[in-house]
Amino acid sequence: MKMRRSERIVAVTKILTDQPYKLISLNYFTERFNAAKSTISEDLSIIKKVFSVEKMGKIETVSGAAGGVRFIPDKGVKDIQNVIYELCEYLSDSTRILPGGYLYMTDLIFNPALMDKVGEIFATKFSDLGAEYIITMETKGIPIALMAARALNLPLVSIRRSSRVTEGSVVSINYVTGSSRKIQQMSLSRRALPEGSKVIIIDDFMKAGGTAKGMLDLMGEFKAEVLDLGVLVETAQPTDKLVEDYTSLVVLENIDDFKEEIIVRPSGWVTNLK
Repeated sequence: MKMRRSERIVAVTKILTDQPYKLISLNYFTERFNAAKSTISEDLSIIKKVFSVEKMGKIETVSGAAGGVRFIPDKGVKDIQNVIYELCEYLSDSTRILPGGYLYMTDLIFNPALMDKVGEIFATKFSDLGAEYIITMETKGIPIALMAARALNLPLVSIRRSSRVTEGSVVSINYVTGSSRKIQQMSLSRRALPEGSKVIIIDDFMKAGGTAKGMLDLMGEFKAEVLDLGVLVETAQPTDKLVEDYTSLVVLENIDDFKEEIIVRPSGWVTNLK
């Protein structure tokens, strides 16, 4: 069916945004929509302009025989800051305080719309690193990491706290939690990650960094190159973490049970964005 330009632009946009970072040839669009390459190129120019003005991401054209066009998620400064401030507002709700001074976050982590935005922020931050896999720890890290993996169009690999028969041969390590100093175990199937892979680790929460350090050590067993480590929420204390290089979105300053007060703020790099 021959489409009008307005209809075709909607369809092309949907195809591109559903497959971020995937290079799609112009021939695919010309054959699918029965249109000339010059016509498709004009469509793409319109989409590219709108996306640039509205800060909705980038439409990148690659020339040559193996070239084509691809969509790169790229949230603008205002969008990133708005999402982070929204997240801080949610987390500041005093009803989230649990006995023992813990913070309830599960509903936010399993909110698809919110984590989709968070995933795009991580994707924007890590877009130029050349990662091949996203790594996370079960279970609360999975929704965040999955959305980041989707935005980067990369496979997600989940580390388990204990091995399963269905995983086949696994690599297991013991690690010490940074806060409670307990010895725990994590494992990953040998089939899940090729040796020498370039990876980004995504996690939901960091206090002292014991779990993050364990994941870094486990990646060492696979000879993987860890390009960065993304964390949704980190605590302000202790200031000395067991890992040095990481990117958090929100800093939990304090939970005061007596005053029923939660103090959170955006991470420094977020407020410094221009």
